[in-house]
Amino acid sequence: MNRILAIDFGDVRVGLALSDLTCTISKPFKTINYINIEDLLNQIFEITKENQVNKIVVGIPYNMKGEDTKQTIKVRQFVSALENKMDYKIDLIDERLTSSEAEKFMHQMNIKTGHNKDKIDKIAASIILQEYLDTI
Repeated sequence: MNRILAIDFGDVRVGLALSDLTCTISKPFKTINYINIEDLLNQIFEITKENQVNKIVVGIPYNMKGEDTKQTIKVRQFVSALENKMDYKIDLIDERLTSSEAEKFMHQMNIKTGHNKDKIDKIAASIILQEYLDTI
């Protein structure tokens, strides 16, 4: 069996989540920092090999009207580079409000969000992944 990796792409950090082996439950995995896009692609490539990943989903940030933003364009460029490197078809998942959902979750757990941006990113990736898993 293989896992699904979810990516919450950001300019500074990238949050990652992995499914369980049955592809029913999402779990925050890690947040990675990167120097440049090639460094990021290499890190993700290694993670996919080490964790038996056979599918990748990426959160796509539309504005509240469902339109593209500057960040949407950056994510699309990242996805294109990732597809070329990994030879995977990558599914895009609407990620509107996932970061705020992640912050709410952290507040419920009494975890301060100010200095825990890395946790927010991987929890947001987990939310993206669970939404995807719930549809398959």
